Amino acid sequence: MKAPPRITVLLADDHTVVRQGLRKLLEDERDIEVVGEAGSGRDAVKLTATLRPAVVVMDIAMPKSNGLEATRRIRELSPDAKVLILSAHADDAYMETVMEMGAAGYLIKQSSAHCLAEAIRQVWKGDTYFSPAIARRYRKRHETAPDRKGRPRAKVTGLTPREMEVLQRIAEGDANKQIAAELGISIKTVEKHRDHLMRKLDIHETAGLTRYAIAEGIIESRVQVTIL
Repeated sequence: MKAPPRITVLLADDHTVVRQGLRKLLEDERDIEVVGEAGSGRDAVKLTATLRPAVVVMDIAMPKSNGLEATRRIRELSPDAKVLILSAHADDAYMETVMEMGAAGYLIKQSSAHCLAEAIRQVWKGDTYFSPAIARRYRKRHETAPDRKGRPRAKVTGLTPREMEVLQRIAEGDANKQIAAELGISIKTVEKHRDHLMRKLDIHETAGLTRYAIAEGIIESRVQVTIL
């Protein structure tokens, strides 16, 4: 009898030891195969297009392009891939944001290996999956407050997806010229986004924006620890 197809998985986390640990856990699952690893959201988008995994296991806090933006881009460019968020953050704002951006499931990192494997199987089948501890809470909120326009809302910060991109790059220390080149926009547009960020958040210096990005989990503290 021919063996059933294995579920191909891409692991996206900026910590090598975490990726190695996840790979080791999944090696024991006969129906799951890890086909690649990405250390940033940007690499996750590129490798998804190249390797065409069935499921992308995605962390949120990663450099250059975080898991929120990477999820949105993967759903745009590789709609067949299912994105399963694996994050240390368990609050409703993060869950609703990534689900509206197209994620198929949300698992907290404290979950067991069995839960991870089961989550991969469920999202591969086309279902949604949430950590048991947060499933009921999310479903209640999702049923009572759906996104009627079908567009992602950056509830974590109250910012647009583009403003979150710019905020991440500012917090990582990129200059306006570099941000403009990476995002394909003009330097003047970057400056406008920077001004909007400062007005919206009532923060008026780069160090403050960086602290805010760290507090919201958009970047990790180790990225810009020298200015704090």
